[in-house]
Amino acid sequence: MSTIRVASRTSALAMTQTNFVIGKLRELSPQTDFEVVPVLTKGDQILDVTLSKVGGKGLFVSEIEATLVRGQADFAVHSLKDVPAELADGLTLTAFPSRADARDALITKDGEGLQSLAPGAKVGTSSLRRVAQLRRARPDLDIQSIRGNIDTRLRKLQEGQFDAIVLAAAGLERMGWQDRITEYLEPVTCLPAVGQGILGIESRQDDAALIELLSRFNDPNTELAAIAERTLLFSLNGSCQVPIAGYALVFEDNRNIWLRGMVADPDGTRVLQAEDKGSDAETVGLRVAARLRDLGADELLTQVSQ
Repeated sequence: MSTIRVASRTSALAMTQTNFVIGKLRELSPQTDFEVVPVLTKGDQILDVTLSKVGGKGLFVSEIEATLVRGQADFAVHSLKDVPAELADGLTLTAFPSRADARDALITKDGEGLQSLAPGAKVGTSSLRRVAQLRRARPDLDIQSIRGNIDTRLRKLQEGQFDAIVLAAAGLERMGWQDRITEYLEPVTCLPAVGQGILGIESRQDDAALIELLSRFNDPNTELAAIAERTLLFSLNGSCQVPIAGYALVFEDNRNIWLRGMVADPDGTRVLQAEDKGSDAETVGLRVAARLRDLGADELLTQVSQ
């Protein structure tokens, strides 16, 4: 019996996602054994500063990619929103399982929705993208940084350190905690992060046998959405820690891809949005990026990175 080693972050959500993928692959290849290789990433270790100030791209994937490059693991399961536009040399995103809910979710201590929160209510998020859109929707709120895994953030909310927090709906649903969600934030209010709700399976480019197995778990429509969104991210030279959003829909009848992108000032005073649609995912991503650049996206992203 062959053994395939799977690199994963050590958080409960990451392990849940990794074990979900392993379970599906066991159905496709019952004769194969799988071994989880836990990896502690930089993003998991540095918890006392905001993500935007930690610096660098790939805060949650660089160490995992290193295990693949060194041959210590064979593939990895990522939350695609954490994966930078450029991968480590020799690696590829091999498969994208069917997308979960891409929306952000508001969880409040006392059950109020976004518009019902009291003026000055303390809302926790680690994402500049969310900060910008929350401040646009409710400039009176007190938006504060919150770090830690999902269970840590929920505990801080229950302890009264925050009146509300914002998390990815997909992560809560994968953990079976969707009953904690007070309100789903629709994309018109809070456009999701690039790749949010998508799992990205990464492997070495030269491992043809493994790629053949993993590709059987790929969802074509999710792959098209991922390509459009990540092309947008790559074209803007962005990372998951800058206020860039991108959300694509793939229409089943003609496989056309619609994409909306956003670049924002962290204080929410300038929010640039553009959209496009077409039959080629990469082309759509490039066109939306070009439209955002025409609106001044490069200037905003330069300000954030300084």
